Formats: sequence, structure tokens, C-alpha cells
Amino acid sequence: MATSVLLGSLLIMACNDNDDRVPPDPVPLPEVVAFTQPNLYPEGVQYDAKNSRFLVGSQTAGTVGFVQDDGSYTALSSDAALVSSIGMHLDDSRNRLLVAVSDPGYNKQRTLGTTLRKLARLVILNRDNGQLVRSVDLGGLSSAPNHFANDIAVDGQGNAYVTDSFAPVIYKVDPLGVATIFLENSRLGAPAGAFGLNGIVFHPDGYLLVAKSNEGALFKIPLANPSSFTRVTTSQNLQAADGLLLQDNNTLQVVTNSQAKVYRLTTTDAWANATTSGTFTTQPQYPTTLARREGADSYVLYSNLNALQANQQPPVAQFSIVKVKF
Repeated sequence: MATSVLLGSLLIMACNDNDDRVPPDPVPLPEVVAFTQPNLYPEGVQYDAKNSRFLVGSQTAGTVGFVQDDGSYTALSSDAALVSSIGMHLDDSRNRLLVAVSDPGYNKQRTLGTTLRKLARLVILNRDNGQLVRSVDLGGLSSAPNHFANDIAVDGQGNAYVTDSFAPVIYKVDPLGVATIFLENSRLGAPAGAFGLNGIVFHPDGYLLVAKSNEGALFKIPLANPSSFTRVTTSQNLQAADGLLLQDNNTLQVVTNSQAKVYRLTTTDAWANATTSGTFTTQPQYPTTLARREGADSYVLYSNLNALQANQQPPVAQFSIVKVKF
């Protein structure tokens, strides 16, 4: 009997000790992840939660790499199909990284007269090891003289939609790699030398939201009937709109690189209209695209592409991925 009482007392004490324990505070996310890789000039960024790292491309090096919170950079893929890596999309459930590839002439080792300002390609890599899964030509589908694959969205069935900034075209690539023109319309065009279609996201209600940089416009494009697309009415000037991130069904984040701003837009009528509900002012280092990390937190990439376009010497060596705060 005494033994039972003693054991009971010990159990109560143990329970009390456990109840008194305070769980450790979660490790806060970094405000800035800075990394050094001379002449990299990344344009696209995604967060790979499975491997706890940011994925970044390069307009100059023909690589896709990853950056960890300590600022270390490691090349993940240098496949020959990567000329200049622009927008990226991490298709988490299918374990693949989709990369929009173009040739603006900044990769001196891989640019060619036949591809300069004419290349639009979708490259699909294994997310974990960077191995090439598939390379799909897109520019050959359209008779437009110039092409620039810019950004990618993926729907629930695994179809990829790729914008072309130099042609009024959105391409569709099915899970087997079959490419078609999803939408081609002169209203989506831009003057020669200007960037038209840019950032793109898939909305789970069955449509795409697409930014048009030169016009500062946002379009809603139904998957079932893309030719019936409409312009979203916004009071905000979205000139130089670049990357998009759908925070939730009614909230969209938009990067505007020459404005050095990230705008948060909100809708109450399924993206017929949108109002500005927040603004984050970035450093003037040509912010391009956004990555979602751990819930609602987002990060914006400072690409410094303005320095690349100006042929700054020596080239920029340090780049930053910065937490967005509205």
C-alpha cells in the first residue's frame, strides 16, 4: 500500500513538472537573407520548405541555386538548357521546379544570335537534386518575331501557364510536356523593347491573374474561356508590375520594380475590382518577385537588375531576400 502511495505521489509530481514547463519561443524568421555571389543577378525566387532554403535563378550564369538563412549559396543545376533563368514556380506536390528561360543577352557563355530576344522555354527540374526532367520550347508556337518567357503559374491538374513579355501570348504546358498557345491577343502586346505580360498566378476558383508591366494593368483570365479575359479595375498605379503572389483568395501582392514597392491588393468581388490595402517600400535595388514562406509571410528578391542593365562595373556581388512588412 505504501509503495502505491509513493508511486502515485511521484506521478503527480511528474505531471505538475510537465504542466509548469514553458515551451520555447519559436525561432523568428530572418528579416533579411543576404548572400554573396558575384555577377549572379537572380530574377526569380521560391521558398523550398521541404529543404529549408530559397531557390534563386540567374540572368547571367545559366544556373539555378539555393540560398540558406546563413547566406550560403550553392548551385543546384547548371543544365545547358538554362540560358537566363527568369521566373520560377515550385510545384511542391509534384516535387518539381519550373523555370522560365529566355535570352536577353546577359549570359555571355550561352547567348546565341538565333536565340537572342527570341527564346521562350520552360525548363522543369527535380526540386531536390536539380536534375533536368524536361525542356519545352515555347517560342516556336507563335509567329511573333521576339520572345521572352517570364513567369509561371500551375493549376490544380499540373498544367503550367507561361507568360511571354515580348509577344501577346500565354503558353500552356500539360503534365506530359505538350505545349500549346493558351491565349494570344493583341490587347496583351507591348511596344517593341517594352515588357508586356509578366507575373502570373493561378486562382483556385478557375482563373489566372496576370500583370502587364508596360501598362500597369492586371488581367483576370478564365481557364475555361481565356478569350473572355477582363481587366481588373484598380485605383493603384501598377506601372512596372513584375512578380505576383496570391496571399489568399481575396488578397494579392504585386511587386513593381521601378517604383520599388510591393503593393497588397484586396478584392470583394472576385477580382472585378481591387483596392490597395498595404504598401511595402523596398530598397531601390530592382525588386522582382516574391516567395511565400511559412504561412502568410512573404519575401521579396532584390535583383539589382538595374545595375546589370547599366553594365555596372564591377558587377554587384551581394543580393538580398527581404521579408515584406505592410
